[in-house]
Amino acid sequence: MSIKSDRWIAHMAEAHGMIEPFTPRQVKQHHDGAVISFGNSSYGYDVRCAAEFKVFTNINSAVVDPKNFDEKSFVAVESDVCIIPPNSFALARTVEYFRIPRNVLTICVGKSTYARCGIIVNVTPLEPEWEGHVTLEFSNTTPLPAKIYAHEGVAQMLFLEADADDVCQISYKDRAGKYQGQTGVTLPKAT
Repeated sequence: MSIKSDRWIAHMAEAHGMIEPFTPRQVKQHHDGAVISFGNSSYGYDVRCAAEFKVFTNINSAVVDPKNFDEKSFVAVESDVCIIPPNSFALARTVEYFRIPRNVLTICVGKSTYARCGIIVNVTPLEPEWEGHVTLEFSNTTPLPAKIYAHEGVAQMLFLEADADDVCQISYKDRAGKYQGQTGVTLPKAT
């Protein structure tokens, strides 16, 4: 298994639609100033956060239950910025839609700009033949409110390609995974 370079990522995005929309190089500036970088990188792809958030709230005193998740535990926010309360979290989604090849596993890591502010990005691996918008979880580990910027970089995807003789027998698509083809911010599902 090997990590894939910017050339491979660009080829897979442009020829096979692996990432849409695709930004072929790192963007650090927009017309209105500096941004947290996004786009193709040396050995990864920095994704952007869409302007669609679900911020955790406990106003309804709900129990967080992954088998029976109460959507009232979140407040929907559509904005270019999202303020996450202290010691809380928010869900969001990537701008980019992914189509992962059968011989690839994709791992997401947070960007250092947010990590240095106490904001942790958590995403489970994108499994072989999974596709959709990636649901992102931002944990604010600080005792202060924290800001997330939409349309800017929030995390980096790393692509690991299996050896030709070691491609998985059963992909996410084969087993009809419950998050296949997700769009928007997708809440937990038990089945």
